Amino acid sequence: MIERYTLSKMGNIWTDEHKFSIMLKIEVLVCEAMSRLGQIPKKSLENIKKNARFNIDEIRELEEKTKHDIVAFINNVGKYIGPEARYFHMGLTSSDLLDTTLSVQCVEACDILLADIKKFMLALKKQCKKYKDTTCIARTHGVHAEPTTLGLKLANWYDETRRNCERLERARDEISLGKLSGAVGTYANIDPSVEEYVCSKLGLKPVNIATQIISRDIHCQFMTTIALIGSSLDKFATEIRALQKTELREIEEPFFKGQVGSSAMPHKRNPVTCERISGLSRLLRSNAQAAFENINLWHERDISHSSVERVILPDSTIALDYMFHKFTPIIEGLLVYPKNMVESLTKTKGLIYSQRVLLELMNKGLAREEAYEIIQRCAMQVWDESSADFRDVLIRDRKVRKYLSESNINACFDIKHYTRHRDYIFKRVGLK
Repeated sequence: MIERYTLSKMGNIWTDEHKFSIMLKIEVLVCEAMSRLGQIPKKSLENIKKNARFNIDEIRELEEKTKHDIVAFINNVGKYIGPEARYFHMGLTSSDLLDTTLSVQCVEACDILLADIKKFMLALKKQCKKYKDTTCIARTHGVHAEPTTLGLKLANWYDETRRNCERLERARDEISLGKLSGAVGTYANIDPSVEEYVCSKLGLKPVNIATQIISRDIHCQFMTTIALIGSSLDKFATEIRALQKTELREIEEPFFKGQVGSSAMPHKRNPVTCERISGLSRLLRSNAQAAFENINLWHERDISHSSVERVILPDSTIALDYMFHKFTPIIEGLLVYPKNMVESLTKTKGLIYSQRVLLELMNKGLAREEAYEIIQRCAMQVWDESSADFRDVLIRDRKVRKYLSESNINACFDIKHYTRHRDYIFKRVGLK
């Protein structure tokens, strides 16, 4: 389960060890920049770079006393640096270190998620092409509408995922911001060139303006992007769950050898992984709401956002990574039952062709309202009489036959008419 998944590559991004290693890198880069300005002697810089290190256990022990994680970190590193520690963290405030480190972590998380989403897109693309011509019924309001293909259904998911990939790339760019401007963002005790130097080394951009922190609307955008992507996965998973119902069973998530569906009922093959995707998407949306609450802080800064972010950012990035890790194999191994799709197509006894007959009557000169009334009356007869067939009802109806011959009616029941533009749609979506 997801608890074990925190030990993954994504989980490692959010460990204290990794966080403090980024902080140490930032602090050393700040010293380099200050040395270039002549504010730190070169010999002192060499000693700092040679001796700067930290010990997690010692930091935690110090934090018990200081009640301040950054002070504990600085004091611990200073112990190893020695006398030159007086140059360490010079002119900075804790949020300079915390926010810039957080940006690095978010960028690293984005890179993993971008790899995830691109792999997911490849799986979708393959299945789109495989099932491009697999005809099935489309439903609106849960009711049979008109024929489509499974490939077109998946192509819709592919296009939505492409948009999500673009959103995530934009979110990566927006979150790639560093802040090293001092206690309230005025550069009162640190030269702006230090921030520019450090950010360039970290692959970040200096934020245009900051208070003591980077404004949290930026982090909220990152979180809402994650929630949006998760909601798309929820949408896809819900469709699989719906089509896996026993009375439909048109598609099904893979069921592996040795897998158990129910502790009580041996016959069960439940869409448990898709349900897990849907459940976790709710967590992502809830975390995004918490990110909205973080935008409003007192004056130049309070720390009410900090405790929240230490939960929602690791949890959301780990959860979305896990969701892709679980859902991509479902798409790759999707079980498809074309015979059941054919059965679904015939279940309403031809009613799915009603619009074509309506349009054919209109082509013969009838007003839409009159044509609709005729076809709806015939359709309701099929709904009400279990033995009735729509085509037969139309052929027997005097008002219909006044305008349409039997061959005209039969021509309206050509299923290929509904999917004849699939190649055009595929090309527009980028599925050649």
